[in-house]
Amino acid sequence: MRKAIRNTSLAVLLLSASVVTACTATHGAAASDQKPTEKVSLEGPKDSKEVETFANSVFADKMKKFNTVGSNFVVVKDGKVLLSKGYGYADREKKIPVDKDTIFQIGSVTKTFTALAAMQLVDQGKIDLKHDIQEYLGGMKVPNKTGKPLTMFDLLTYTSGVDLPDIVTDYSVEYLNKDISMKGYLNKNMPTVVRPPGEAYTYDNFGFMLAGYAVENVSGMPYSQYMEKNVFKPLGMNKTSVRLTPEILSNMAAHYGPSGELQPTMGTAPSEKPEGSITSTGEDMAKYLIMHLNKGEFEGKEIVSKKSIDLMHTYQVYADPTIPITTVGFEGYYNNVMNGQHVVLKGGNVPGHSSLIAILPEKNTAFYLSYNNDSMMSLDVYKAFMNHYFPKTVTTQPPTYSKVSKQAAQAYIGLYKNTRLYGVRTKISYADGDLFMETGTTGKHTLKMVHPLLFEDEAGNKMAFKKDKSGNITYFYYTNPNGVDFVAYAQKVKMKPAFSDVPNDSVYKSYIDNLNSLDIMGAKSGNRFDPKGKMTQGEFADVLLRAHGMHTFPDEFRENKKRMIAGVPNYQPKSLITRQMAAVMMQNLKHAAPGTNVKLTGKTDSWAVDAIAALVSQGIVDPDTKINPNQTVNFRSTQTLSRQEASALLDKAFGYYSLPIKP
Repeated sequence: MRKAIRNTSLAVLLLSASVVTACTATHGAAASDQKPTEKVSLEGPKDSKEVETFANSVFADKMKKFNTVGSNFVVVKDGKVLLSKGYGYADREKKIPVDKDTIFQIGSVTKTFTALAAMQLVDQGKIDLKHDIQEYLGGMKVPNKTGKPLTMFDLLTYTSGVDLPDIVTDYSVEYLNKDISMKGYLNKNMPTVVRPPGEAYTYDNFGFMLAGYAVENVSGMPYSQYMEKNVFKPLGMNKTSVRLTPEILSNMAAHYGPSGELQPTMGTAPSEKPEGSITSTGEDMAKYLIMHLNKGEFEGKEIVSKKSIDLMHTYQVYADPTIPITTVGFEGYYNNVMNGQHVVLKGGNVPGHSSLIAILPEKNTAFYLSYNNDSMMSLDVYKAFMNHYFPKTVTTQPPTYSKVSKQAAQAYIGLYKNTRLYGVRTKISYADGDLFMETGTTGKHTLKMVHPLLFEDEAGNKMAFKKDKSGNITYFYYTNPNGVDFVAYAQKVKMKPAFSDVPNDSVYKSYIDNLNSLDIMGAKSGNRFDPKGKMTQGEFADVLLRAHGMHTFPDEFRENKKRMIAGVPNYQPKSLITRQMAAVMMQNLKHAAPGTNVKLTGKTDSWAVDAIAALVSQGIVDPDTKINPNQTVNFRSTQTLSRQEASALLDKAFGYYSLPIKP
């Protein structure tokens, strides 16, 4: 039973040995309708009442927009808490409001704590950022195909180069009452370093779990115990925890989905996750922010050295001098929202809870919020905060673009795959002096050259290309906030040799080659693809899951295996698959828009009609299936599916294509 959370109108926090600061901590079931002050500050937040007025209006608007049930918000400036306030409900069903003591799961904001712990050990000379991480793992081995050592610095700057950065992303209700060790979990879920460490940014959950394990091994105590002794207790973060204990669960905000639906609380595997399992309150997080702004000190005590804090607040990885990506622990996504300020960020999300921490070291300002749903409300709050307190003061002139020669363009063109989200693929092509990109996430864009490694699309979003050590264009980083490309570099795919039994003039060749080069669907035997060969239901299921691209997330993979066959009568892995069965399985993962204008001719079973119509309406058909001008189509639904037909359907559905695909 969740305990009632105390409703307090004003809290007085002891922030340092000599300063007592009153901070607003008014809480209630609904956000205020007050309008924000029209006066815009160029020096950041200063007055508690003005900050509260601003926050009341922002949260009234944004919580409604994103169906958010409850949220907290903390603003710190010059070592003082200007605002610590709750909005809405921690538990809507029980009418428990959010207040300063409401516990939220802060998700990946945990990574900044793990970075802090690692830097404490660096300060003590127990870890060297540039030494091989194997020195600190007590015999645990990380497979490495590159010949370049993996270091703690690589882990903390999201540049480990592993092939499965989300292999440790594992949440389930079943884990709540289990004790799963980090060592055992890592030994069973160990990825391989496939890119030279330090070469390319990829958002990396595994990297921070491994960093936390190194902290555990070097310190000689469990990660949770180390954090309690060396971070939480010195900061007075008395309601912050690494583990989901019964006390934490009883005081934690309920979890809701993006539409406001109640969700179950998920446990984690392992039970202590250095990349994402910390829970905390607004009051505790205020102390954490103050320590950061005080350059590693809190109430006269050094928690971590100024040198280490500076590494955490200074960008270490850039896609281009104009595109900062990561510090030690923090990130810098949504560069266009920074308004020319130096900001370090870290967002976090677990099923039903989201968080964001933003620090402006040069302005001695920081804020934190957590809320109980899965949405991008944090980005809207961040934008509102920056535009109100740190608006743009300089108008940047548009760049001068240059044309790309046809010869030079050859270095860029090709198929690229996101190094984190394997389902995000992009094709770069060339015409008339410009590059063009097509991707299933944000569509088609023209890329104009600012300089040979930096391009801009028509909206001003930047794409920075990167060369490998041999001087070849190998990666790009794309800042479009409407997609998901910014979570990692995209790497150029090395196209594999053609199959001996697929003619060059085959209308299926490009699809077959794409799936083969992406390691989704390869040879049947030797160098033969067997294009007209049949597939079993189990074979198609395996290929579909790889084409979908979320097989690298253990929890998503489990759910997708179930979701994929929903509505498919009598699924038998060893039986041949029909075209209509394949369409239903694809649509279960694709969720294409309903095809209301499509009219199917020929025989199709009723359970497959909607799925086929949806795919057809998006142009997801094989080359031998023709869509007539009046939108009638014979999908040949009850026929068995051939391997070449599967390659075309899967590549179109989950590849780089911008939907709907035109004939």
